[in-house]
Amino acid sequence: MDVIGIIAEYNPFHNGHLYHINKRKEMYPNSIIVAVISSCFTEKGDVSVLNKWDKTKICLDNNIDIVVELPFVFSSQSADIFSYGALKILNELHVNKIVFGSESNDVDKLTCLAKEQINNKEYDLKVKKYLDEGFNYPTALSKALSSNVNTPNDILGICYIKEILKNNYNITPITIKRTNDFHSKTIKNNIISATAIRCLIKDNKDIKKYVPKEVVNYIYKNTDIYDFLKYKIISDCKILNTYKTVDEGIENRILKYIDRSKTIDELISNIKTKRYTYNKISRMFIHILTSFTKEESKNIDISYVRILGFNKKGKDYLNKIKKDMAIPLITGYKKNNDKVLDIEYRVTKIYSIITNDDSLIFKELKKPIMNEMHPCE
Repeated sequence: MDVIGIIAEYNPFHNGHLYHINKRKEMYPNSIIVAVISSCFTEKGDVSVLNKWDKTKICLDNNIDIVVELPFVFSSQSADIFSYGALKILNELHVNKIVFGSESNDVDKLTCLAKEQINNKEYDLKVKKYLDEGFNYPTALSKALSSNVNTPNDILGICYIKEILKNNYNITPITIKRTNDFHSKTIKNNIISATAIRCLIKDNKDIKKYVPKEVVNYIYKNTDIYDFLKYKIISDCKILNTYKTVDEGIENRILKYIDRSKTIDELISNIKTKRYTYNKISRMFIHILTSFTKEESKNIDISYVRILGFNKKGKDYLNKIKKDMAIPLITGYKKNNDKVLDIEYRVTKIYSIITNDDSLIFKELKKPIMNEMHPCE
C-alpha cells in the first residue's frame, strides 16, 4: 500500500489544494494520505488565517486520512529547516511517496539540482561568493546552480529532495504541475494563489469562489500583528539580537524605522535590503513576537509526532505502525514533556491573542479530531 505525504501550510485551504488532493487520490486510489501542516505561523512569516484545528477538520473532510503538526520551531524557519522537520516526520510515519506542487513539474531536473547542492564542492563556494556580493540567500542558492531555479515551489521541492537524499529516506518524490503562480495576486479563474486570497480577505472581499464552501466560516478576518510587534520591539529594544534570525545588526534598522512606520508592510519596506528578503524579515518579526531566541533554538529536533486528526482508515494505519516508530506519537500538550512542545504551547497562546480566540488554548490539551466517516463513503 502506498502512503502518500503532503507538506502544506493551507493559509488558507483553497480550490488549488483540493485539486492537488484529488489528483493524488486519482493517481493512488488505495493509498493513505498523510498531511504535515504548519499551525499558527508559516514558513513565509505569515500569520495563518486558519487555526490548525480547523485546518485539520477541512483536511479530514477532503480525503486526507492523517493530519500531523509541523512544530513552530520548524514551520517558521527557512526552506531547508522547514523541509528537514517535515521530511523527518513523514519518514517516521513510514511514508513512501511525497507529492508536491511544482512550477516545472520536472522531478528529474529537481533531483539533479538537489544532488548538485549536496555533492558539488564548487557549489558552496559559489553560494559564498554571491552572498559576499550582497545577494540574499535564496538568490545566491539559485544563481549558484547550473540551471537557474527561482520559482518558490521548485526551490522548496529541491529542499525536500535534498532531505530525502541526505538521510537516505525510502521516499519517492513526485510532482504535480501547479495551476497558478504561487505569489500571484492575479485572479483569472476559481483557482488562485493563497496570497491573492489573503489580499481579498484583508480588503474584506468575497472569497467563496476560491475556497471549498466550509472554509469561509473558519477564516480569521483580522490577523494584523503590527501593534503587538511594535510593543515587543520597543519593550525589548536592548535584547532584539537575542531572537532567532535577528542577525548582522539589522536590529539597528528595526529600531531606526519602528517609529516611522505605520504598518508591518511599511516597516519591512523601510528595513529591507538586497541581502534580506521580504520573507526573511517576516520570519524574523514572528520570532521577535513569540520570543523565540537563538539560545532556545539550539539542539532542537523532531522528538515526537503530534497527531492532530485522523479518520478510521488513518487510525488503523497508525495503530499498525506505532510500535515500529523510533519516536513517540503524541496527541496533546503536556507541560515540560518536550522543549519543542512547550514552545508550541506558548506560540498558540500568543496566536490566540492575535486572533482573539481563547478556545485555541484549551484545544491544545484535547485529543485529536476523529472523523468516523471512511473517506470514500
